[in-house]
Amino acid sequence: MAPTKNPREGSKPGIIDEIPKEIAVGLAEAGGLPWLCSLIPGESSLAGQVKFHKALSDATRLKILHLLSAQPLCVCVIKHCLRIADSKLSYHLSILKDAGLAESRQEKNWLIYSLTENGRAVLEQGARARI
Repeated sequence: MAPTKNPREGSKPGIIDEIPKEIAVGLAEAGGLPWLCSLIPGESSLAGQVKFHKALSDATRLKILHLLSAQPLCVCVIKHCLRIADSKLSYHLSILKDAGLAESRQEKNWLIYSLTENGRAVLEQGARARI
């Protein structure tokens, strides 16, 4: 009887054949590549995370969060501290609101901005993780 030929012989090696043995063993024990790939969140979840992280990736928005950490503020006070145009401030505030880090309420002729619980948690976490 002729020896059985390995079906992989002569074919291109798979990803598992090309990675370090300890990683291949760990993956196999955990459920393999399908399990690992299943850990990637769905597009809608990622979109929310992207929005959140983009909101935190701008120095002006971080400054606004720090100002709001002291107390709720009207736009004119934030504008005075940052010395930026109304349109630019409005843009940054809307990004913070969309990301769920700040909120506003109307009080007579003023919009009063404050941190959300998420906004406060982000600043506290940032303070603990200072580099």
